[in-house]
Amino acid sequence: MNIGNVKLATPFVVAPMAGMTDTAFRRLVKRQGGCGLVVTEMVSSEGLVRGIDRTLEYAEYTEEERPVSIQIFGGDPEKMAAAAQIVEGMGADIVDINMGCPVHKIAKHSAGCSLMKQPEHAAKVVAAMARAVKIPVTVKMRAGWNDRSRNAAELARMVEGAGAAAVTIHGRTAEQSYSGSADWDLVSEVASQLRIPVFGSGDCVEPEQVVERLRASGSAAGVSGVLVGRGVLRNPWILAQAADIAAGRPPRHVTLQERGQFLLDYIDMLLHERIDEREGFRHRAPGTADDGPARGHDRWVINKIRALCSWYSKGLDGGSQLRVRINTAVSISELRDIIGAFFFAPVVA
Repeated sequence: MNIGNVKLATPFVVAPMAGMTDTAFRRLVKRQGGCGLVVTEMVSSEGLVRGIDRTLEYAEYTEEERPVSIQIFGGDPEKMAAAAQIVEGMGADIVDINMGCPVHKIAKHSAGCSLMKQPEHAAKVVAAMARAVKIPVTVKMRAGWNDRSRNAAELARMVEGAGAAAVTIHGRTAEQSYSGSADWDLVSEVASQLRIPVFGSGDCVEPEQVVERLRASGSAAGVSGVLVGRGVLRNPWILAQAADIAAGRPPRHVTLQERGQFLLDYIDMLLHERIDEREGFRHRAPGTADDGPARGHDRWVINKIRALCSWYSKGLDGGSQLRVRINTAVSISELRDIIGAFFFAPVVA
């Protein structure tokens, strides 16, 4: 399938999740297979236009991740258009607009999901961006701000008219946040009304659910693809397994050792990421001992693993004990030992 002139090998996408889906994580998911597109963590249009280093780091990606979409947020049409041009200049394949974030610090600035309360203004943002760049402009939104204003269908038609190349609907309102259930009937309803691709998002934590969301929409006018967020954090192989099922193959089996190796690889990649020197972080030289209390960059890596494991350990036998141990780790070497004992010790036994 295509988004504008960008071809996706599969309709399965890594959804953006702030603080979680960094470039290292996206690369590791991509290597497992089945991933048609990755979307970066949301990036401030204001930060991009002002050239703030930390903002630019959120927009970083590698060639391995292509096709890649950089998601930006903001509410000023001119700044969003200028930010889209920066994204295009960075070589991204797609620029995505966040109209779905319900977090107050984003929404209070007429950005994120608060744009859904101003559909005419939201369409102006899309139109300004579509005029400013040649790459596809896409929109990620929710069902609406609350149950009294579930206006996803109306807004989707408006942004299509303004030049959007695709739309993603998360089937919850901003007021719901992540509670309750995603309304996939609404996603299918929107898809039936638009000519551009419509993707759905929400409550896909098993590969069978990902495929079912596509098949349930039925006709050629149905849902074009699925964005998976929390499901990828729990199982980085979920898109590969969904691709297997969609192709009529049994989903690949993932061993406990493979799950452990994923975490070890993630640690190694994070340790060698380019770090902002102003934060006092430095690269670790190859072969340098990493024992002792974590400082600077090491502490950042430990916190990243803690955040991931709050999801990654769900459903695993002994997962709660693993979380407790990881949350008390004070060094990279201790973190590696904990992972080794949990994921690899059964092989020795």
